[in-house]
Amino acid sequence: MRLRLPEERPTEPPTGYKIAHPVLSQDGTRAGFTGVSLGAALPYGVLDDAHCVYGRRHAAPHRRCDCGFHCVHERATAEALLCTAEHRRAALLEVAVLGAYIRFERGFRYARQRVRTATVRPCGCGARASVLVDAGWGRPGWRVVEGACAMCAGRRTALRLTEFARIAGEGLTVVGAPPDSVPGSPSQALGVPELIAEAALLQARLDLFQGELARLTEGGRD
Repeated sequence: MRLRLPEERPTEPPTGYKIAHPVLSQDGTRAGFTGVSLGAALPYGVLDDAHCVYGRRHAAPHRRCDCGFHCVHERATAEALLCTAEHRRAALLEVAVLGAYIRFERGFRYARQRVRTATVRPCGCGARASVLVDAGWGRPGWRVVEGACAMCAGRRTALRLTEFARIAGEGLTVVGAPPDSVPGSPSQALGVPELIAEAALLQARLDLFQGELARLTEGGRD
């Protein structure tokens, strides 16, 4: 006799957490996310259905396949994934698990999802991200974008977090993570060598800012 797991019929969609890279379509009219492991080649929208990544015709999630969206139960578990080098620039997603799902010890594999909130990592300089800029890589037809502060974005094409959320639609909320709350962020207790390096970096930025300001001022007088 084969034992069957009990069926769950929750009154509200379960909540899960995962990490993914924000993506923007080549023409800039669509926004979504691409995963970091299985199915990473298939960007998905804020509200989307899962498909078998192996091209099989069965509906996802299938018990004898790995297909379907994946997420974990605990936010801390997803945040821990951001410590690895290859995932440092990914965003943390809070999702609603919709449709059929299979529950595991640490998470779900499921058929449909809605991304509720995307938390963008801080800029490489440590400041809270206010815009999204081209990360320098992507998928066919999609550019991966990552968080940056306005100063580090410079003259690169930048998209505000709220604008990305508007393009993505479906009520998505995009926020920037505080540096001190993100795994892998530099410690706030800096020693003398670190403070000297920080001061030199700030002075270099100030010199650059003053040079640009002088150039614009002189150009306005002509």
